[in-house]
Amino acid sequence: MISLFISFCVLVIGYILYSRFTENIFATDDRKTPAIAVNDGVDCVPMKTWKAFLVQLLNIAGTGPIFGALMGAVFGPVVFLWIVLGSILGGAVHDYMSGMISERHGGASIAELSGIYLGKTAKWIMRIFSVILLVLCGTVFVTSPAALLARLTPDGMNGTFWAVIILCYYLLATLLPIDKLIGKLYPVFGILLIVMAAAVLGGFLFSGGTFTLPELSLSYLHPDGKPVWPYMFVTVACGAVSGFHATQSPMMAKCITSEKTGRKVFYGAMISESVIALVWAAAGVAFYGTTQLLSEALSGGASNVVYEISTGVLGTFGGILAIAGVVVCPITSGDTAFRGVRLILAETFNLEQKKIRNRLIITIPLLLVGGLLTWFAIANDNGFEIIWRYFSWSNQTLAMIALWVATAYLVKKGKYRFGSLLTALPATFMSAVSMTYILIATEGLRLSATIAYPVGVSFAAVLFIVYIVLWIKSTRTPKETDADRDVVH
Repeated sequence: MISLFISFCVLVIGYILYSRFTENIFATDDRKTPAIAVNDGVDCVPMKTWKAFLVQLLNIAGTGPIFGALMGAVFGPVVFLWIVLGSILGGAVHDYMSGMISERHGGASIAELSGIYLGKTAKWIMRIFSVILLVLCGTVFVTSPAALLARLTPDGMNGTFWAVIILCYYLLATLLPIDKLIGKLYPVFGILLIVMAAAVLGGFLFSGGTFTLPELSLSYLHPDGKPVWPYMFVTVACGAVSGFHATQSPMMAKCITSEKTGRKVFYGAMISESVIALVWAAAGVAFYGTTQLLSEALSGGASNVVYEISTGVLGTFGGILAIAGVVVCPITSGDTAFRGVRLILAETFNLEQKKIRNRLIITIPLLLVGGLLTWFAIANDNGFEIIWRYFSWSNQTLAMIALWVATAYLVKKGKYRFGSLLTALPATFMSAVSMTYILIATEGLRLSATIAYPVGVSFAAVLFIVYIVLWIKSTRTPKETDADRDVVH
């Protein structure tokens, strides 16, 4: 219990201090944001800061910080370190930079930003990666809440029934102006999500000694012998570092009314998500007692684990309330996942999005693909697990690229060159994680650790050396002046 509360405190201190440092490196100013300069009534719409924060939190806090944290807890309480340090030094910086750089380019997607700062090849790679990731993400965020809802309703309302209902909602959320549905529902859902996480934590704290929250340990605890590196760093994505967030932050980049609010909206939402991840990681170990039992429970599906923990700790009524929060969490990321794909494809094919016809041209085929993948996940016993594994690796690879985009942006800003280490260091780390994982994982090349480890580290080292070379070259060019400031398009 002490370790958990220290972790909470470190996250709060990290937000107070490191978010300010990050904001100073970025150097916010008083320019007009897209919400003010564009204000198209569909995607660029002014939104109050508290509302933008809750929308951003629900955009990014999908199944990841719950299911991912539970699966990460199989490695033991060492997962606390990754959630806390990964979030403060990597994930929150990643989200803030993705959102703020997008804001300075009219709310452009991470794919477009990659083209601006890393070249045309990177832009097309990111377009493909982003679309695949978001479609997989949307599918995951249909399947998991549908399974949970099926547990709470009569037999006739099975997973397929709820998947269709959720996809119909996604159609509306993807098409309608952001302030008409998402802007109205998300604040309510955000409060529910926070209350439910607090209820689960309170259930453990006041269990009268029935459950014992785990203390931090660096012991090797995975029952199947799976190493912490690189598996844990991919398994726990949304609670620590997640490339999916780079696809979501541009949505609120179009809605914030001042650059000064970016720290609360982007950095603050990531820290809040990490608190949720900590609660569920601790809950997994505390409820089942050992990582072995937790692992066995997860073999029956993460949805079942959430159901067992919620009802086991809070009782039937409290469990239903807790599961309602968990259902809301993925649904309110799935809808914006598909919305994010719509915006990326609209940029790619230059389809102006004010007209409903242009939105339908993209949205209908998109949701058909999502429906087919959802059918695959439901029809196959391990369908969800397969999609989740590919989603996880794609997610962390996108995070790696997004951090390098932010690094290139900071290097270009002459007076911020030393500050580019803020993103270069986590970018290097995530490069090693991503490369090592795809070399060693079952869904990758299945190479031995003796090959995968040195190749992964070497790959990251080469990228860091390239960064240093470009950084040195940049010091020989004139510093950027105010006349060279980024322009909202």
